[in-house]
This record gives sequence, C-alpha cells and structure tokens, in this order.
Amino acid sequence: MDRSALLKNKILVVGCGRFGASIASQYSLKGKNVMVIDNESSSFDKLSENFQGYTFLGDCTDISVLRKAGIETASQIIITTGSDNANILIAHIARKIFDVQDIYVRLDEPESETLLKGLKIKAIFPFELSYDEFERLGGNK
Repeated sequence: MDRSALLKNKILVVGCGRFGASIASQYSLKGKNVMVIDNESSSFDKLSENFQGYTFLGDCTDISVLRKAGIETASQIIITTGSDNANILIAHIARKIFDVQDIYVRLDEPESETLLKGLKIKAIFPFELSYDEFERLGGNK
C-alpha cells in the first residue's frame, strides 16, 4: 500500500440530516475517524450522544470548508444533503479535485444519476431503500 493511501483515513459525511447523522453515528461507534459537515448547527443534535467524531459548520459546497473538514485525507465521502444539485457538485469536487476514491451520493431524482456517469460514484436513492424495505416486510404481495 502506498503512503498516500495510508494517509487517507477519514470518513467525511456531508449533511447531518437523519440519514447523514445515522451513518456518521454508526461509523463513530465502530471507531472510525468521522468528520461531519452541515450548514445548520442544530443538525448536529441528530448525532448519537456517543458520537466521537468532529463537526464542521459551513457551506459544504465551499472548498475551504471541505478542506477544513479533511477532504484531502478522506478515504470515503457520503454526501447526504437535501439538494441533488449540491450533492452532485460536491461529488464532482471530491472526485476531480481531491481524488476521493469511495463516494456515495444521496439523490432524490433518478434522472440526476446521469450527471455522475463515468465517475465511479455510487448513488443512493432513499425511495428505493424504502421500497426495498417495504417489500422485505411483506408489502407488495
């Protein structure tokens, strides 16, 4: 393993709504080095009381905020804001400028995924997760 891979040891969660806070809290419980960015300080209240990571208040589309939160040493970024446009922009920044290798993006509109084509960025669609869970529970018989 090369030295640069060893230095990329952070998990960056962008957006601290219910989904982002849940992911950040779970990673923290597993002992991972977690950084969370949100533009609303009250959003950090959603993190579990056992959260051991770091929080950063600011505009997550601002490169200086991303740098402050450690994007340059992130091995993984999970982008979960409520805006598909912001999420796609951040994903492009993470891939093209900072070469983050493991990128997940929450999207509401399936058509938005075309803007990620060829970038090896994984899209998460909450409606699909909800439907899959609905079917797992026995719905849609």
